[in-house]
Amino acid sequence: MRIRRRDARRFLLRMLPRASVGAEIGVWRGDFSARILRTVRPAKLHLIDPWAFMSGEAYQDAWYGGKLAADQDAMDSIHDGVALRFAREIAAGVVEVHRSTSAEAASCFPADYFDWVYVDGNHLYEAVRADLELFDPKLKADGLLAGDDYGLPGWWDDGVTRAVDEFVAASGYELVALASNQFVLRKTPVSRS
Repeated sequence: MRIRRRDARRFLLRMLPRASVGAEIGVWRGDFSARILRTVRPAKLHLIDPWAFMSGEAYQDAWYGGKLAADQDAMDSIHDGVALRFAREIAAGVVEVHRSTSAEAASCFPADYFDWVYVDGNHLYEAVRADLELFDPKLKADGLLAGDDYGLPGWWDDGVTRAVDEFVAASGYELVALASNQFVLRKTPVSRS
């Protein structure tokens, strides 16, 4: 049975604990961020994205590589739109926007800080693997590591799927759910950090 993307994300959102501390890596215009705020009602939501235009063949089909944003000015405008969209939540201290790479942002958080992290940034294998490894120690015991675009054959040379599969095999995380290209992993007591 094929689950529509919106329905799969609804399922995923219901798995995230209310009043939790979470991060979304790869925000784009903040549409999923808004759904997280409405459904999960997190105590704190960290939005992590460099809003950087990426040129080159590897990124030609990426939204941030020319498919939807033509240049850095467009990316700056998208970032400004996100800041304006969540201005009230930012002022209330519920949302914090980190205009940085996920690697730069990860270094700002202490160990065992997040209840969950949603990975949907750069989809190249090396970038996904780095996100999973960098945010592993930042997750609390029993925390959730989730993300998008798992199991899409050929998409970014299967970067997401390969990185997630290898990470699970090496880390001891438990695969909790796969639905319509969404993955959810749970940190277990035997997971390495």
